[in-house]
Amino acid sequence: MTDSNSEVTFAIVEHYGVLATENSGWTKEFNLVSWNQREAKYDIRSWAPDKKKMSRGITLTGLECDTLKRLLNRHPLSASNPSNGTPVQTSQS
Repeated sequence: MTDSNSEVTFAIVEHYGVLATENSGWTKEFNLVSWNQREAKYDIRSWAPDKKKMSRGITLTGLECDTLKRLLNRHPLSASNPSNGTPVQTSQS
């Protein structure tokens, strides 16, 4: 667990692209980021224009990113109707 007083460090290793831009100038981005000098992971989150502040986001390993890519390719998305009105089934453990 990280000490709440410790500073979080990051380095954007590779910038893949901007997914969206807010009126405030913040951008939701897909990057390869190293957090606290650890191995870089794929990362989706919003960043302030100066890259000094960021929102909570999601980090993915290479395997998780490949899995997400396969899932997205298998299920075409529609911006006007993202759910297609079809209920999503969830597996129960």
